[in-house]
Amino acid sequence: MNGTQHTPPSSRIEHAGLQIDPTLYQFINQEALAGLPVSIDDFWLRFANIINELTPINRGLLAKRDQLQSQIDAYHQQHPSLNAAHYQAFLTDIGYLAPAVAPFEITTANVEPEIASLAGPQLVVPMSNARFALNAANARWGSLYDALYGTDAISEEDGAEKSGIYNPVRGKKVIRYGREFLDTALPLSTGSHGDSTNYSINNNQLLVTLEDSRQISLAEPEKLCGYVGQAQNPSILLFKNNGLHFEIHLDHASAIGGSEPAGIKDIVLEAALTTIMDCEDSVAAVDAEDKVQVYRNWLGLMKGTLVEKLEKNGHTIERQLASDRVYTNLAGESFSLKGRSMMFVRNVGHLMTNPAILDASGDEVFEGIMDAMITSLAAMHDLNGLSKFKNSTAASINIVKPKMHGPDEVAFSHTLFGKVEEALGLPRFTLKMGIMDEERRTTVNLPQCIYQAKERVVFINTGFLDRTGDEIHTSMEAGVVEPKADIKAAKWIQAYENWNVDTGLRSGLSHKAQIGKGMWPIPDHMAAMMQQKIAHPQSGANTAWVPSPTAATLHAMHYHQVDVFRQQDILKERPLASLDDILTPPLCADVNSLTPEVIQAELDNNAQGILGYVVRWIDQGIGCSKVPDINNIGLMEDRATLRISSQHMANWLRHGVCSKEQVIETMKRMAKVVDQQNAQDQNYTNMAGTDQDFTNNIAFQAALELVLAGVSQPNGYTEPVLHRSRLKLKQKMKR
Repeated sequence: MNGTQHTPPSSRIEHAGLQIDPTLYQFINQEALAGLPVSIDDFWLRFANIINELTPINRGLLAKRDQLQSQIDAYHQQHPSLNAAHYQAFLTDIGYLAPAVAPFEITTANVEPEIASLAGPQLVVPMSNARFALNAANARWGSLYDALYGTDAISEEDGAEKSGIYNPVRGKKVIRYGREFLDTALPLSTGSHGDSTNYSINNNQLLVTLEDSRQISLAEPEKLCGYVGQAQNPSILLFKNNGLHFEIHLDHASAIGGSEPAGIKDIVLEAALTTIMDCEDSVAAVDAEDKVQVYRNWLGLMKGTLVEKLEKNGHTIERQLASDRVYTNLAGESFSLKGRSMMFVRNVGHLMTNPAILDASGDEVFEGIMDAMITSLAAMHDLNGLSKFKNSTAASINIVKPKMHGPDEVAFSHTLFGKVEEALGLPRFTLKMGIMDEERRTTVNLPQCIYQAKERVVFINTGFLDRTGDEIHTSMEAGVVEPKADIKAAKWIQAYENWNVDTGLRSGLSHKAQIGKGMWPIPDHMAAMMQQKIAHPQSGANTAWVPSPTAATLHAMHYHQVDVFRQQDILKERPLASLDDILTPPLCADVNSLTPEVIQAELDNNAQGILGYVVRWIDQGIGCSKVPDINNIGLMEDRATLRISSQHMANWLRHGVCSKEQVIETMKRMAKVVDQQNAQDQNYTNMAGTDQDFTNNIAFQAALELVLAGVSQPNGYTEPVLHRSRLKLKQKMKR
């Protein structure tokens, strides 16, 4: 936040009373504004007006957070035993629980079909990484055969190892799995796709020839949508089930297709319907240089010009956005489907500021205000038809807004979005809002939050990690929290997950907006994902986060198994989840059960995860990556995982479960483990120096501060420490 190192005033550019880093100023004027009906002077003047008007309100909202937290801390200190009725009355008295709103339904108009009427996987990727962003955008379609062959979704038992260029034993397992998928999503009137020998279209219906020479039609002929090639000898067949498309690729001359009678060489699934291009938790953007990299990638996506070159197997590969897919329908007419995921942009929340722009008082501007203005400006290239591709088919800009605490902060974002629309000459409600239900004050006031954005909301979600981090911090003074693994079974979590869906359905989100669920964090464990993540569509969520395009392809199969919108109709009838349960902190019932061995194991696990993530964030500017845990299992880590781990250690330190000395010793010992885990990374700098002195290692000291000063971090957030430390390192590297 304010007080970080700034670009020297002499090198900044003054415009409309703002002091702007020249890197950002040139990007806006020369790239982002090019071709748009907004002049340079109008842009900066209107932007300055928004900053001047909304900055005091933003500061007031942050002060309210601190005031409420102080009151809750004092309450728990004065009431060691929690009485649910008394606690709720107290939260109401201080304004933490907002007055109820009358029943309502959202009125959001002009919503993308991928958001309103379809159900499928969602990717979240750091927009600072062009390759990741392009891969995610192109993950609208994915090869099922590749996803199965390359992951543990298919076991390596009985000679089906992944070794070598191609293992035909494993290939047969993949083909069998694919046929089972077809039997589920595309059942025949009789028989099985496993016995198929030929696929053709005759008289506008699919005929499948079986091994006994019978020609069988589909049980639901309307699922056939079109084809590529000749009807009686197609190369691709297109189908739709539960709103999701998938293709059967036929080629007897190919290695895979030639290995089995029907000639099916692949099954391609419509997978990541939507992607969140992230400016926030998965990104390490601390100054103008970083922010311009993020904004430039978003602009490239919106203009359809983003290209990334990479070396692979000695060859240069050029990644760019995928074209639309073209087919022939049963009337013989050509039509197309989107080749790319519909892209949201996730802006930064209300807390952080950034030195890219200083306001008239010389203070850093709030990053969330900056993101809203600049990402919307970039998205105008898509809205105005300046791209060869179309992201929004509903003339909307879809912005996910994270880390909002309660309805007043949602109302502030609603106001901000309206002022950005006015400044950029956009129709009212062009900017749509995704509300991330990952802060406790938002959860318990979710109906009121949705109401504040009822004309804009297109997305709500749950997320265990940030939500748990906020739960620990909010209830810091209530007592010792359970070990992290046990928190997952606490009653507030299931109530929170159900409350989110219940509230969304009661607020009319079904067929109008997404109700989302959280991330699968173990990208190498796809077999476990396939067993467990079906619970998300079963819960009534029409989207859920996955860690990779491969995971999106696999998770898409769950939406063929579950008709989410039918499930939502069923869930509308169940009782509302319990607010009492949601407000029950995950406290350890028997602190004596925390033996020295249990305590040390928990500290080791938390410390190793914190250090493994922080050292990459600070030293290399990597905001999201697969980080090996203490058992060397790769986990997707971002600031949400860091928040829960650091707050957990801070809680145990606060209540004397461990000592400051024990925390420091654990951190130093785990730093050596992390150093060893990164030994093959040429860009990695050891935290444990040759003299075992950690004093001057910026990353180690940042990780330690997140725990030792965890109680005083605003809402338990890690960004202030991370940003300050990363800026310090960048300044050191420039000397």
